[in-house]
Amino acid sequence: MVLAKTFKKSGFYVFATQYYLSRVRGGHNTFQIRISDAPLKSMTENLDVLIALDKVSVEKHLDEVSDGIVLVDQDAIGIDLEHDTIFHVPMLKIAKEVCGNKIYSNSVAMGAALGLLCSEFDSLSKVLEKTFMKKGQDIIDTNIKAARAGFDHAIVNYPHGCKFKVPEVFDQDFQMLIAGNDAVALGALAAGLKFLAAYPMTPSTGVMTYVATHADKFGVVLEQAEDEIAALNMVIGASFTGVRSMTTTSGGGFSLMAEALGLSGITETPVVIFISQRPGPATGLPTMTEQGDLQFVLNAAQGEFPRCVIAPGTPEECFYQTAEAFNIADKYQIPVFVMSDQYLADSLFTCKKFDSSKVKIERHLLSGHELRTKHEEYKRYKFTPLGISPRAIPGQEGVVVVGDSDEHNEAGHIDQTPENRIRMNDKRMKKLGLLQEEIPGPTVYGPENAHTSLISWGSSYGPLEEVVDILHSKGQSVNLVHYNYVYPFPVSKTHEILRKSKKMICVEVNATGQFARLFESETGIKIRENILRYDGKPFTPDFILSALDEKGMV
Repeated sequence: MVLAKTFKKSGFYVFATQYYLSRVRGGHNTFQIRISDAPLKSMTENLDVLIALDKVSVEKHLDEVSDGIVLVDQDAIGIDLEHDTIFHVPMLKIAKEVCGNKIYSNSVAMGAALGLLCSEFDSLSKVLEKTFMKKGQDIIDTNIKAARAGFDHAIVNYPHGCKFKVPEVFDQDFQMLIAGNDAVALGALAAGLKFLAAYPMTPSTGVMTYVATHADKFGVVLEQAEDEIAALNMVIGASFTGVRSMTTTSGGGFSLMAEALGLSGITETPVVIFISQRPGPATGLPTMTEQGDLQFVLNAAQGEFPRCVIAPGTPEECFYQTAEAFNIADKYQIPVFVMSDQYLADSLFTCKKFDSSKVKIERHLLSGHELRTKHEEYKRYKFTPLGISPRAIPGQEGVVVVGDSDEHNEAGHIDQTPENRIRMNDKRMKKLGLLQEEIPGPTVYGPENAHTSLISWGSSYGPLEEVVDILHSKGQSVNLVHYNYVYPFPVSKTHEILRKSKKMICVEVNATGQFARLFESETGIKIRENILRYDGKPFTPDFILSALDEKGMV
């Protein structure tokens, strides 16, 4: 993280990902950083510099280093390997000699890495100062001293000079380095979130912890519920009383929320549900990534009722589309899902600061004045031409707000007659058509009249954008048709955009082509080619290009 912040401070665009196992006692972990003087939204397969802090890192990743450098303390990890890429840095020895404690060997490693890139040391020094600010000046100075020792050692002892010279580019103070989860949390806060209830579950927990950190500042009540059943029911209760509310979870936790989801549907209580996907079934691969819960989210809970599914692909979309999810939930009085995954949740992106002035809070609630001037009995589920009933809040003067999880009449009281059932069900479902007309269609990256369209949703956007750029440079006629607003499906807008496409290839991170199936069922268009990945790892441009080449698709 310190290196990523250092490169960002030096003016680079940064993209970083983490790989970690679900092990209480650790396991193999990596933190991968890619830098450029142009915007980045994905990671590559090959490594230029490998900082190996244990033997396993050398064994697992040496083959990924192509004409690069492996920075390793051979004495400390007990490896004596003759290889052109190996550069021995006695990290523990330097840390003990310079700082009196081997704990500073990580800072030695960071300094050595920066030295191998012949970059400026000043940016690292400033980041270390900020990182250890709360620990006092002595700790700051010692870490900087350790990093400087590693930096000097690399410059003096690396035999090949500057193999990768990366001088500072330019000042980008207007840029920030942010993870998808943090962007979702910020979007919720900007939208006026006042209550969040959740049970921690990787990889969604980052949203909950970020909101908790800033809860006092924004006047948010946060409850770590005893389980996911309680969490969504609490959120429904808070929303029923007029509070903007959300819950956060992953697939396993959402499994417990299915019944409460139906309660939101039949009582027409707006809620926002953030789901960060990971591979299942059951516990699956809890720290890895997949887009495997789409069909589950679309069909969860018994019966039929409208819902909305939004799948951001970048931190900017996480921020603005999460904020929009609250407006949609309130306007249509429905549950709205914001779907992410471990890749988007945990990755770090360089992007411009979000503009909260662009976030409009639209509550769609009846005011006290409106209620006082009405001369008819208030009915929570009043039949209207659009299917959206005027929404009052329990406790407002002069009205009684009644809700029921049984089928009910306009006033909210149980009514199980066939005639009422048909009218009330039609009323609720009518909102789905209205929302379908309102939501945006897919975005197109590349020429609109391309021969081949790569079709994707959610977090796959970044790698595919780079794939389109690479194929364009080779003279290929390709574009990317990408969906953030997944359901209700923008059918007419899809037909308009894809009418000139000769070939369509759906690219998604699951084994069965879940989005491709939704696409066909909604549009009647069958996508005959798919690129799927379901090994727990995210797409990279390298993976997609290799799959396209192997199948002769472009």
